[in-house]
Amino acid sequence: MRAIQVSEVGGPEVLRLVDADQPVPGPGQAVVEVAASGVNYLDVYHRQGRYTLPMPFTPGTEGAGTVVEIGPGVADVAVGDRVGWVEIPGTYAEQAVVDASRLVPLPDGVDFEAAAAVLLQGMTAHYLVKDAYPVQPGDTVLVHAAAGGMGLLLTQLITHLGGRVIGTTSTPEKAELARRAGAAEVILYSAVDDLAAEVKRLNGGQGLPVVFDGVGRDTFDASLASLRTRGHLVLFGAASGAVPPFDPIRLAQGGSLTLIRPSLGHFVADRSELLSRAADVLEWVRTKALEVTVTARYPLAEVAQAHRDLEARRTTGKLLVIP
Repeated sequence: MRAIQVSEVGGPEVLRLVDADQPVPGPGQAVVEVAASGVNYLDVYHRQGRYTLPMPFTPGTEGAGTVVEIGPGVADVAVGDRVGWVEIPGTYAEQAVVDASRLVPLPDGVDFEAAAAVLLQGMTAHYLVKDAYPVQPGDTVLVHAAAGGMGLLLTQLITHLGGRVIGTTSTPEKAELARRAGAAEVILYSAVDDLAAEVKRLNGGQGLPVVFDGVGRDTFDASLASLRTRGHLVLFGAASGAVPPFDPIRLAQGGSLTLIRPSLGHFVADRSELLSRAADVLEWVRTKALEVTVTARYPLAEVAQAHRDLEARRTTGKLLVIP
């Protein structure tokens, strides 16, 4: 079986294609033939060692495929089931071992590529707009990197919930993608000297109730400055790097602001919540209420290039690895 293996943390060059042993399911586990795997910043963080995993490991935490073998005591899935999963390392491979309790059944009408492209980011977007900050009709919301995979999903969901999106992008081409996803206004980073001032201008001179920020270091200050009194900064990623330490008094000085740094695992901790959240997302995909944009597909041998493209912020939509 071919798989990507990481034996030391570092740049994309540490992603090495190897011949690995065929996986064997243990109690409560299933072996899935991987049809597609999503590429996410979480994979980059694992590769860099920002989030540590035991060495060596196979990266990739989001996939979809067909169950080909089950271990003792498995009742949640059967051989032949079409399934998807998230936040379980090992998807950059031809086959993966997954705890059966973490597998999500795929409905008819949702293919493997769509499932692999949407589950992690889709459920992330779901908990961000439903739980981290429940978006209300009429809310004006700032979404950074609105043309990226997460940004496009967030923009669609916020618009679906009756919110108004101000998006940020790096190019006019990406701005057009964000508008097509539903963004009412789009700001080019390079076109403004004071991002927060422009945000407030587009909102009638007022700060916003919430900012969804997956960029991190480069946008953090502007995100805080874009909020109204008692506004919420939902910091869910660090595409530009980690936010430096800061004095929490800034939150009081900014108007009793709230900062949350959530993680998907805490919002799909039990199977019932996982299935419920995944079912919502997959149903939105099936009915076309949520459009998934796959913009690039890479074979296993080109996974390093997928990471380079993602980190360089050259991409829009979703990247997939096809074993």
